[in-house]
Amino acid sequence: MTNKILAFGASNSKNSINRKLAKYVASKIENAAVNFLDLNDFEMPIYSIDREKESGIPELAQSFKTHIKNADRIIISFAEHNGAYTAAFKNIMDWVSRLEGSIWEDKPMFLMATSPGGRGGKSVLDLASNSFKHMNKNTITSFSLPSFNQNFSEENGITDDDLLETFNQQLNTFKDSLLIVE
Repeated sequence: MTNKILAFGASNSKNSINRKLAKYVASKIENAAVNFLDLNDFEMPIYSIDREKESGIPELAQSFKTHIKNADRIIISFAEHNGAYTAAFKNIMDWVSRLEGSIWEDKPMFLMATSPGGRGGKSVLDLASNSFKHMNKNTITSFSLPSFNQNFSEENGITDDDLLETFNQQLNTFKDSLLIVE
């Protein structure tokens, strides 16, 4: 059975290290058809209730929601801007939240963050983990990769043994959620 995985880096940077981390994780899921999104393809006006009343919900928000609905599981790696989500991701989430149903459709999720610094995007990951558990009733695993440039290589993935062990524990929990029949 092929699992349909939706994966993306929650950043609009063309050279996003979070995009690299999300791709790495998606490559670790066997028997998966991965739909990898680029947030730059979903750029919309900044959400406001007035804009929604005047123009409705953009087609791009509806398209993003369709990608969520069509997936079995979701992988997100968050970039951290001032301790929170990037404006690009937050705007997409705000628009999608206006569509019917839960934002994440109660799909199992692997939430991650990384940064060049020693905290590895921990603030945004904590924010996402705490808020998403109220938006999603399914399995949510998480992992923070500090000091991306020292602890990750595109050829070998996570290079620090302790971080790799923690990552593999979370990945295995996420993989086990792939076996759950809804």
